[in-house]
Parts: sequence; structure tokens; C-alpha cells
Amino acid sequence: MTDPTPQRTVRLTVAQAVVTYLSRQYSVADGHRRRLIPAALGIFGHGNVAGLGQALDQLSDELPFIQGRNEQALVHIATAYGKANRRHSTLAVTASIGPGALNMVTGAGLATVNRLPVLLLPGDTYATRHQGPVLQQLQHPIEADTSVNDAFRPVSRFFDRITRPEQLLTALPAAMRALTDVDTGAVVVSLPQDIQSHAYDYPVEFFAERDWTIRRPAPDADEVAVVARMLAEAEKPLIIAGGGVVYSGATEELEALADAAGIPVAETFAGKGAVQRRAWWGLGGIGLEGTQAVNALAREADFVLTVGSRLTDFATASHSIFENPDVRFASINVNVHDADRLGATGIVADAKRALAALTDAVRANGTTTSAGWQEKVRELDARWQALRTAALDPDTPFDHSTADPDVVSDTDALLTQGQLIGLLQEHAQSGDTIIAAAGGPPGDLQKVWDATEGRLAHLEFGFSCMGYELPAAIGVRLAAPDASKRVLSLLGDGTFLMAPTELVTAAQERLPLTIVIPENHGYQVIHRLQMGRNGREFGNEFRYRDGSLEIGSHKPARLEGDYLQVDLVKTAEGLGARALRATTADEVRAALADTRDHAGPVVLVVPVIPHADLPGAGVWWDVAPAEVSEQETVAQLRREYEEGLASQRWYG
Repeated sequence: MTDPTPQRTVRLTVAQAVVTYLSRQYSVADGHRRRLIPAALGIFGHGNVAGLGQALDQLSDELPFIQGRNEQALVHIATAYGKANRRHSTLAVTASIGPGALNMVTGAGLATVNRLPVLLLPGDTYATRHQGPVLQQLQHPIEADTSVNDAFRPVSRFFDRITRPEQLLTALPAAMRALTDVDTGAVVVSLPQDIQSHAYDYPVEFFAERDWTIRRPAPDADEVAVVARMLAEAEKPLIIAGGGVVYSGATEELEALADAAGIPVAETFAGKGAVQRRAWWGLGGIGLEGTQAVNALAREADFVLTVGSRLTDFATASHSIFENPDVRFASINVNVHDADRLGATGIVADAKRALAALTDAVRANGTTTSAGWQEKVRELDARWQALRTAALDPDTPFDHSTADPDVVSDTDALLTQGQLIGLLQEHAQSGDTIIAAAGGPPGDLQKVWDATEGRLAHLEFGFSCMGYELPAAIGVRLAAPDASKRVLSLLGDGTFLMAPTELVTAAQERLPLTIVIPENHGYQVIHRLQMGRNGREFGNEFRYRDGSLEIGSHKPARLEGDYLQVDLVKTAEGLGARALRATTADEVRAALADTRDHAGPVVLVVPVIPHADLPGAGVWWDVAPAEVSEQETVAQLRREYEEGLASQRWYG
């Protein structure tokens, strides 16, 4: 008996093996092949500099490295890159052990909630344990093998800790499968500090180029037939388009179904821009930050088809928006759990393929909505469009005499946030992307932004994470390097002050992107909610303390003085951006025009009138005022809330 031919091997450290492997992985979708992980981002510390740091340096031609300032922000960059690439490609992010690793947990949660791929490579404490408790090691009293990296487990789609070099042979392929799965999210490969530098004789074949197919699950014909029959029986149908339509590239199929059957289409935050063609049935946002027209139609709808959404409480108004007692639900989703939301009849499949099959069935059945339903859609939308136009008009001065008493009139602001959005809409061109994630901007954009005809909207509202917007602009720009297509983030002054430091990264990489800050002196969207649930302001506006703090005193002074004076322009300039302040409509127009071709980050600060909001959506939201309070205002708001509970339903 002869010996088998020995397997060819190459001796590499664990870190070198990880970097080499990642540089040779490809995704394949619809016949298009691209690098799955084309670059890495990171911040080095003692937990990753000698291992991954050395490997990334040695192999920088194969896997370029981008230096960052905040680990959470780096995860946001990679996640936004993945979203801009429709989940076909993402970036790797490395951080040191302890606080560096834990800083990435929030970003991991955002990626997983939004079903977006990101690869995280946190350093971890020593696997050998020869060293005793080491710097930044968590010592759990019962679970001796626990480190802070175990915090990633509940917010990740896949987690593995490498304690021996050969474990990469199974761990890395499993990580790639999770990244290219239809139900993807954060993928975490935890790398103990010592193990990163350990060497092993890896099979040469392990590092061969490999393709990972991003599948499009086909719909079951019987499921399509059932939903087609439900649609044929409906008199007032409505489609809700979610992020799955965008990720699947199913816009044309969605538009074909709406056209064929005459069905109005609403959009979730993630689904903003799912409809690209202007048509009578394309209506915009639904729910708490939706349009009055869409929400009125949702109340009457007797059949609701959801495509690629998990229907959070913002979309359903906490299960109160669908008032028709005979309403039935169907859903298209790659995730079986999301496909049965609200007791829906599900088609568990890729949105593009399922919509195409459903459209064929609709055409075969001759299904179409009545002239009466279509006329109602047009009528309600026309009313809303008149309100929208007036709210966005930047050239008509805001009328303080008819404003809500809560509106602040004594700042230097001349424009409302809605009017600023009107100016951004006026400036937007096909191929431009607007980004928002937390506070007032994403809700306002969901309500009034026209994301048709190539004006892209990148709204992160699954996790609604303050601090996502600026790094997301970097991620989108890395995914779409054509500088003629503007990448613009709209974020409040509160969000900017929380996490401005990736401006340095944008300046370092000479990335053309624009940050627009509507300066309204606080966390004003939460102020609005607070006024509606508590009846008074507390801790949300940026005000000086009216006196000294004197902690421990009987009655310390409160934050009720004048607005803080913070120079956001100087802050942005100090971080490497070209920064401007514009107060009038014409100044904003000029600033946008003058900076469109700037070869680096731009920050535009625009004071806006505090508490001057867009027209309301007219729906209820389940946020409960205190059940017991000494304040009569709170007691009254509680009574109103309990009346609203009567509209909340269980659908199945």
C-alpha cells in the first residue's frame, strides 16, 4: 500500500490566515461577481496590533486598511457599505480587547436588526491563560471562559471564538455563509490576542478563491396562488414595501404588480425609494411618520400585502392603524418568522421572484381594483401633496402667529426643518443619496422626501442609532465613489455632538460627502414626544443650568436657562471639514451649489426653528404616560392614552 500524496500546506499565523482568506472570497448574485470583503477598518490596541495589525500591514495590497477614530462608528461604516451594495459586499472591522471590542456591540446590534452583513474581528483575552488576569480581562465568578466578547452573542447572526489555529478551517467558511445568507447580520469571529500570532500549517487549497452565491429562494406556486386569490377578492388592497424590496432589487417587479392590479403602494423606512417611477399608486411613507393619505387608506384597507418588512410599531402604529374589521394580511419575505407577521398568509421567497410570480397570477386572473378605490387614492394623495408643498416651501416665511405655542420664535433661525428639507429636495439629483437614522430627520424624510427617479434614501430606522449618520456617509461613499453623485447625511445637532470624530477619517481619506445639521438646540423629536406624554420639557433641550448645580441640595437649579452657545462650524473645521453656516433659503442654496464639487467632507449648519414640525401623521403610538402622577397634565394625558388603547388590535 502506497502513502497518499501529502497535502500541500503553507505556514501562516492565525491573523495572516484570516487576512489571506478574506482577500480571496467573492459573492455572486445575478451573475455578478465581486469581492465579498474588499477592505478592513480598525483601531489597534494591545489586543490586535501584534497579530492582525502585523498581518494587515504585510498583506495590505490584498486587503486595504482604513484607520478610524471610534470602533462603533467603524462598524456603522461597514454596515452602510453593505446596505449601499444591497448586501452583496461588506467590510471587516477589527478592534482591540476590552472597551475597544465592546464599542462594536452597538454597531453589531444595528447590523443584525437591519439584516445587514458586517464582519467583526475583535481581539480577545489570552487563550493560554499563562499570564493570569491580563489588562482589560473580565473575570466572571462562575463562567471562567467568559470575556466581554460574549456580549456579541445576542446581537450577532453568527459568533465563534478561535482558541486553536486549525479552528479557522471551519469557522471562516461558516462566517462567509452567514454573511451571504438571506437572513444575514453581524458575524463575529473573536480572536484571542495570543492565538492571532500562533502559526499553523494550513492546506494551500483553503486559500483558493471561492465564490459564495447569494440565493434567491423561489416562491411556492401554491402560496402564490393563495395570495393571488386573496388579492382578487379584495376591494381596497394596499401594498407595504419594506427594505427587502430594495435589497432584492425588486423595484421593477413591485411597480409591475401595482400597475397591473391598480394597488396603492406605501413604504417603510427601509423601503423608502422602493418605488422609483412616479405614478398615482406610489404614495410614500406609512405609519407614525407616514403621510396622512397613506394612513387614511390603511384604515380602510381590507387586504394588506407586505413585501420584505418585519412591520415594526412605527409602520403599524402599534397595531392600531388597520381599522377595517375584515382586513386580511399576506406577506412576502425570505424570513419565515417575518412572513407571518399580523397572522399573514406568507410567501416565503425572494421578493423579486415572488412579486414576478404574483404579477403573472394577477394578470392571468384579470385582477384590478375599482375606479372608486383608485379615485380615493388620488384624492387623498392630492390633499396631502398640497400640505407637503406648503410645509416644504422655503420662500414663504414661517407664520409664528398661527404656530403651536411650543414653537420657539426668539432664535436666529428663519427656516423650519421642513423648509430645509425642501431646499435639499430642490438640490437633489438622480444618483444622490440622503442618509438619516435618529431624531427628527429620518421621520421627516420618511414623510416628505421624494425618493423617486434615482434620488436615493438611506434611512436606518430599525435600530435608530444616533451616531450612524456620519460614518454611514463614509460607507456609502466608499460603495459609490462617483463624486458627481452627492452623498449627504441629515443629522441633528444632538447627534453631531455625540459622534463627530469620523469627520477626521473622511478628511484623511479625502472623501467627498456632505453633512447637513439642522441646529434646533436639543433632542427635539424626544421633546415633542415628552410634551405629548408628560406635558412639560425636562432634559431634552440644550440649555444652560439656571443657577448652580449643588448636588445634594434640597432644590438644585434646573436646565432651564438660555440655549447653549456651541459653534458647530468651528467644531467641524477643527476636525478637517469645510464648514459653513447658512441662515436664509438663498444662503442654503448657494452653500449647496458651491460645495457640490468639494473634494472632501463638507458640513453645513443651518439654524432651524425649534418645535416647528411637519404636519402630523394622524396615528396613535403606544408610549404610555405615567399611570400615577401628582401633575394633573400627566393624568389627563394618561386618560387620553387609555382611550387610544381601544384602537389597538391583535391580528394573529
